[in-house]
Amino acid sequence: MNRRDLLKTLGALGALGLTPGFQLGFAGRGREERVLVVVFMRGGADALALAAPHAEGGFYYDRRPTVAVPEPGRPGGGLDLDGRFAFHPALAPLFELYREGRLAVVHAAGLSVRTRSHFDAQQYVESGTPDDKSSRTGWLGRHLALTAGADASPFRGVGMGDVVPASLLGPVQPLALRALEAFRLHGREGEWPTMQRSLRALYASDPLAPVARNVWEALATLEGLAERPAPAYPETPFGQRLATVARLIRAGVGLEVAALDADGWDTHEDQGTLQGAFAGLAEDWARSLAAFWNDLGPHGRRVTVVALSEFGRRVEENASGGTDHGHGGAMWLLGAGVRGGRVYGRWPGLAVAALDDGDLAVTTDVRDVLAEVVVRGLGNPRVDEVFPGYRPRFLGLMEEA
Repeated sequence: MNRRDLLKTLGALGALGLTPGFQLGFAGRGREERVLVVVFMRGGADALALAAPHAEGGFYYDRRPTVAVPEPGRPGGGLDLDGRFAFHPALAPLFELYREGRLAVVHAAGLSVRTRSHFDAQQYVESGTPDDKSSRTGWLGRHLALTAGADASPFRGVGMGDVVPASLLGPVQPLALRALEAFRLHGREGEWPTMQRSLRALYASDPLAPVARNVWEALATLEGLAERPAPAYPETPFGQRLATVARLIRAGVGLEVAALDADGWDTHEDQGTLQGAFAGLAEDWARSLAAFWNDLGPHGRRVTVVALSEFGRRVEENASGGTDHGHGGAMWLLGAGVRGGRVYGRWPGLAVAALDDGDLAVTTDVRDVLAEVVVRGLGNPRVDEVFPGYRPRFLGLMEEA
C-alpha cells in the first residue's frame, strides 16, 4: 500500500468526523446523552388490530368479521388496556411495560393531509413537513443540526440499513449502518494488520497522528462490540437491528438518534387475527422491542422509543380477508420520560358519521407527538425549526428531560 492509498483511507475516515476531539466523545469516557430511537413501521400498520377498540361493539366487529381482535375475556381475546382498547394478544411481551407505566399509545394519530400513497405518506412523515413536498431534509436531521456541538461524535445519528433514512437527512452527516460487523476497513484477506502497522509508522510524527490514533481506537472498540453475543432477540431483521442499536447505546459512543424500520405491514390479503401474517409481524415487533428494553438495563433511563407508521388501515376489511390503506393510525412511546399506562388522543369513534371517507379520522397530528418528544424528551426547544410552519399541541405524554 502506498502513501496515496493510506491518505485515502485516513481521508475517508476523517469524513466521518473521526477528529482528535472524537477520542473524548467515543474512545474515552462513555457519554450520557438522551437517546431517541425511531421505529418506522413501513407499509401502514393496522392500528385497529394492534390496539383494538373493542368498546365500539358492532361498529368494529361487524365490519371486521375475520380480522377483528376478539373481546377481552373471550378465547384468544385482546389484552384490555382501559376498558376501551385492547392489545392484540401477540403484543403480550409489551403488555407488562404498559401496566408498569413505561409504554403509552396515541390512537387516531396521523397526517394532516389525506393520502393513501405509501411513497407520499412516508415522505411527509419523515420530512415532518406534510404541507411542503419539496423539503429535502428530515425532522431528525434538522434536530441534529440544531444541537450539534464542537466535539460531537460521528455516531450522533445512525440509520440502521444500507441507506440513511430520509428522516435523518440534513446538514449533519449521519451513518448508515447495516451491522457492527460491517463497520470496518476492508482489504484482501490478512491485509489489515499490515495496513495498520504501516499507517501507525507513517503517521507516528505526522500532524495527522492524533486522527490516526483515534481511528484505530474507534475501529478496535467497534470490532469488540461486534464480537459480543447479543441477548435473545428474534432472529429477524428488525430484532437484529434493535440489538445493534442497544450495543451502540451501552458502549457510550455518543449516539443520540437511531432510525430503523420494521417492514411488512401492508396487509391487503389474508391478514388473519390470531394466526397469519399480521400476528407474526406483531409478535416479532413486540418481542424485539421487549428484548431491546430488557437489554438496555440501567441505560433505559436515557432512552426513548417512538414507533409510528405512515397511516393506518380502513375500518372495513376487504374481500381478500385483509385491510386496505386508511388514514388514522397509532403511535407508540416507550421508555425514558414517557407517562405510560395510558391511551392518549381524542378518540373519534367508528360510527358512520365519525369516519373520514371510511377511515379512522385523525385527531392528533403526528407532529404533536414528535414535537413533544423533541422538546421535553431531548431538551431541544427550537421546535419551530424542527417542524417549520407548525405550532404543535402537546398531549402531556412526556416528563421534562
